[in-house]
Amino acid sequence: MTTDQPDNPEPEVTPYHFDYDAWLAEDAKRRAAFAEELIDLKANLFDSLEASGIVLVTVTFDGCGDRGQIEDIAAFDEHGQVDLKGLTLPAPDGQPADVPDAEVADPIADAIETLAYDLLESEHGGWENNDGAYGEFTFDVVSRTIALEHNQRFTSSELYTHAW
Repeated sequence: MTTDQPDNPEPEVTPYHFDYDAWLAEDAKRRAAFAEELIDLKANLFDSLEASGIVLVTVTFDGCGDRGQIEDIAAFDEHGQVDLKGLTLPAPDGQPADVPDAEVADPIADAIETLAYDLLESEHGGWENNDGAYGEFTFDVVSRTIALEHNQRFTSSELYTHAW
């Protein structure tokens, strides 16, 4: 039996190969660079908070359905909650002399929010997806540490089979 179909060879498809070892090496470099940068970021942030009399900052977050956000940033001195408005970080070293400090200094609340998002993404990428996650960062100025309590949500199902 013959067919009248043209003789077209199948196109060659090069299978995709994911280089897991290369990915791990690149991830290790990225994490090391972030850890190195974090040392200076923490020192600068904690110095500024301490100079303002702040002893504790909490940052709450919540995410699900492919969306996530910082819910609240609260700062405390030894007497209770205080406002972070108007507090700024010092300008970075190497700032051009003709740029006023006010143009390069980040408000502390913005710096804390950015750092929280970076830390969250570093440790729990995808925290905002599907059922999501929620939790709280604690910036302890006295001990100069940042702690994260992270609660991952997930949908579970259990199969029960019965036969009689």
